[in-house]
Amino acid sequence: MPITNGTVFMPSGLTFIGIPGLETVQCWIGIPFCAMYIMALMGNSLLLIIIKSEPSLHEPMYIFLAMLGATDIALSTSIVPKMLGIFWFHLPDIYFDACLFQVWLIHTFLGIESGVLLAMALDRFVAICYPLRHATIFTQQLVTNIALGVTLRPAILVSPCLLLIKCRLKHYRTKLISHTYCEHMALVKLATEDVYINKFYGLLRAFIAGGLDLILITLSYTQIFITVFHCPRKRHVLRHLTCVPHICVFFQFYLLAFFSFFTHRSATYIPSYIHITLSSLYFLVPPFLNPFVYGVKTKHIRDKVVKMFCS
Repeated sequence: MPITNGTVFMPSGLTFIGIPGLETVQCWIGIPFCAMYIMALMGNSLLLIIIKSEPSLHEPMYIFLAMLGATDIALSTSIVPKMLGIFWFHLPDIYFDACLFQVWLIHTFLGIESGVLLAMALDRFVAICYPLRHATIFTQQLVTNIALGVTLRPAILVSPCLLLIKCRLKHYRTKLISHTYCEHMALVKLATEDVYINKFYGLLRAFIAGGLDLILITLSYTQIFITVFHCPRKRHVLRHLTCVPHICVFFQFYLLAFFSFFTHRSATYIPSYIHITLSSLYFLVPPFLNPFVYGVKTKHIRDKVVKMFCS
């Protein structure tokens, strides 16, 4: 790892700063982060147990919900333990290749979550707009193919990001990352070489993995509401609005995603401690809230939770 002209050539390791400006209170910030992480693990694990143990919930909507819960557990676990190590145990160092692997995990799981939200939106679209054809369209084979597709798509799309960093970027200004985890743009910005290709592919990947999903989800829910409010009987309208939890999850995920995405690239006027704190919360808020949203708003799951605790 030779140092020339103030730059580091292919560092073997990197060091996290954490939250710049809040280093003295990071130990206290870690407490709510840890509490939310534990609640997310418990809530999503309970969701998975209920869906797996109850045969009546082995339907496409609940299978996708189980995938969402498993993805939330994996996503938060790929970030929070290291983050708490920085806050509480003063363990800021990470190997360069391990940092790249964390980048791959984070963006892969984010892509999977986006794909699962799209699958859930399409499932609700068919169930509400074409109820008589739902069972013939969303067969077990189709659900399996969708699960495979939403998993492989981000895993394949993210891999070139790592190769571009590993093969193109050799010189780095510093080994210090002003962040609590390995974010793609935070790592790219450390390089002294031209990073235009890295930024361009990052944008392209984000559009393919998230932008298209957002457009299709919006179109699906727009058509759902058009269909619902043209329903002649009010009772049917209220029954069809069971998709409201999906919309809540959809908005909380994409609003936080867009804030994190754009502030990493352009919003230099936002103080770094606010940006990094909110970006870190982005990986905790959806996994923390999703079990509550679906547990409270979805009658079948709510009944199974009550039955489980009562028995």
